[in-house]
Amino acid sequence: MTGRMIIFVGPSGVGKDSVIAALLRARPEITWVKRAITRPHDDGSEPQTLMTEDEFLDAKASGDFCMTWQSHGLHYGVPRTVLDQLAMGQDMVANLSRTMLPEARRVFSDMVVFNVTASADTLRVRLEQRGRETPEGIAARLGRADAEIPLGVGVINVSNDGALEDTLAVVLGHLYPEKV
Repeated sequence: MTGRMIIFVGPSGVGKDSVIAALLRARPEITWVKRAITRPHDDGSEPQTLMTEDEFLDAKASGDFCMTWQSHGLHYGVPRTVLDQLAMGQDMVANLSRTMLPEARRVFSDMVVFNVTASADTLRVRLEQRGRETPEGIAARLGRADAEIPLGVGVINVSNDGALEDTLAVVLGHLYPEKV
C-alpha cells in the first residue's frame, strides 16, 4: 500500500505550517517532509535543510530531489528519498508552492491537496508578526495571495481565519472520513 502525499498550499502567512504541526500532533504517524531551502536562517517553523545556493544547485544536479522550484528568491527542493518512504506506505505531508501542483501530480501517485485560505487582514497581521519581510515584501506577498490554483489539480479549500482546532477538524475530516 502506497502512502499518501498530503500537500498544503496557500499564500504566505496563511498558517500552513501551523496547520501541518497541528495535524502531526493529532496523527503522529504522518511524517513531515524535510524540504531543502536556500533560506539564510532557520526560523523553526518546519523541519528543513538549509543550503547555500551552490549546495542546492549541486544537489539538484546530482538528482537528490524529486521536485524543485523557486519562489520569493529562494530555492526549494523535496528530497528524492520521500518517494521511497511513500512506496513503503508512509503518509507524508509537505508545504508546496501552488504553481508546483501539476508537477506534484506527476511525481506523487496518491496525493491530497489542501488549499489554505485566510482574509487579507489576517494574512497581513501574520506576515507582520512573522518579521521576515519588509513592508514592501509583505505588500508583494499580499498581492499574490489570491493566485489561482493550476487547472486540473483538485484541491480541498480550507479557511484558516478562525481557530486552528476548527481548521484541523476540517482537514482530519477529509483525510479520515471514517473517524468523523
